[in-house]
Amino acid sequence: MADNLIQKKGESTWYVRLAVPIDVRKAMGGKTVLTQSLKTGLRSEAMNRRLSILSDWKAAFKAARNKRALPEDWQTSVISQLQQFDQFATDQKRKLIGETVPDLPAADPKMLAKMLAKMMADPGLVEIITTLVKTKMANGLTGDLQHEDTLANMFKRMVPLQLMRRHQFTAQQRAELEALTKDPSSYKSKSPINKARLAIFREHRQGRAIAAKTIDQQESKLEKLSDFLKAGERSLDFDAVSAWLDSLKLTSKTLTQYLLAGSVFWRWAMKHDARWREDFKDRANPFENHDLPQVRGKAKTDAQRKDFNLEDICKLHAAASIGGHATLADLILLGTYTGARIEELCQLKTEHVIEPDGIKSLDIVDSKTAAGIRSVPIHPALSTLVDRLVEQSKDGYLVPSDSKNKYGIRSDALSKAFGRLKEAQGFGSQHVFHSIRKTVVTQLHRADVRSELIAELIGHETGTVTFDVYSQGATTAQKLEAISKLPSLQP
Repeated sequence: MADNLIQKKGESTWYVRLAVPIDVRKAMGGKTVLTQSLKTGLRSEAMNRRLSILSDWKAAFKAARNKRALPEDWQTSVISQLQQFDQFATDQKRKLIGETVPDLPAADPKMLAKMLAKMMADPGLVEIITTLVKTKMANGLTGDLQHEDTLANMFKRMVPLQLMRRHQFTAQQRAELEALTKDPSSYKSKSPINKARLAIFREHRQGRAIAAKTIDQQESKLEKLSDFLKAGERSLDFDAVSAWLDSLKLTSKTLTQYLLAGSVFWRWAMKHDARWREDFKDRANPFENHDLPQVRGKAKTDAQRKDFNLEDICKLHAAASIGGHATLADLILLGTYTGARIEELCQLKTEHVIEPDGIKSLDIVDSKTAAGIRSVPIHPALSTLVDRLVEQSKDGYLVPSDSKNKYGIRSDALSKAFGRLKEAQGFGSQHVFHSIRKTVVTQLHRADVRSELIAELIGHETGTVTFDVYSQGATTAQKLEAISKLPSLQP
């Protein structure tokens, strides 16, 4: 059976037969042998017809060995190609009846020759070509119009054949491909923001040292958008994004973060994803130019975070001390006399207690911004507390914490503990630990400390080239004089 032809007992029809190699049997549905009727009793005809089938089978073996699985959005690609051939036929017919249409791309002779060679081995395509010639020879415009439809159908038939040659299909995928080819509208669109793209996007951003928390948060937002698109069978466009934002029922500030995540992904995909670039060419970024609700006047003021007054901080410190939350009480004092962020304080180690120019200071080397890397002289009211924390440290950190989430954030549990503490004292969502930072800025401002020095102490840029680029900053003595103007808390 060197020619791979067999006849079943009692039948005159020829079949093509091919043994499935052991290493690809799983990919071929567990079959050990493949057989297919050639629908002819003539051996010479069967010899011809078997070739394309054997070629497809061997290509499937090769694809299985190369593990060339179908891309996640292969259905979209098939639909796009089918639509292109239909559009080509439509444009050609419009030209035949005298309408003006855009110039059509010239066909590649080598590609056509290659496709025709494959077609000749397929009896079904031979029949189409025969019909094509007949319609072209028909008299009048009707024959010409039918010719364009037949030509388009011929090339559309090649779309699934080419795909199956290149990729490994399961039985279910073959059935889906067949249904899709017959009726492209039967396919329910999936989101282009798929897992494969998100994985590549994540790898790209990790390679650029983007914070893990930022990557996770933005990916979560993109997954929500993808779910929204799939649930509503929507395309990714401005209207879909707008509807998605409306469905979230979030504040304008939070929605801005969702749009930012989308824009970052869109710009990456347009630059690094060739398929995306082709699918969305000539389209505007759908995450731009959205009119989010604006909060103004009293409503805006009420929505902003508020600072604590000194009496509030005394109340919170006392409640933490009485309630047995010694670490939280210490953290409140550290924040009150430095203006530092809670995570900046929790990342301080004993080695960060330094003495530049002979003045004991806290060296903040881990901050969310470049301007946040700074040294802050220790306020006289903090001196004893810092000495105690250094002496009692068991792990090298000033602030003890057994909390360290997957992002390495040590302040997570303490921040939540502060949230419970302030709520118990009657403070709402507008007051958080960061509110202490606002209190410090207010107190320094009222003590006539220069704005540039305040910015330097709390880790903000001034917004001016003179101070942010050219100045080396205040001396440690100047900073100590300024920080010492923070009033001591009265129990």
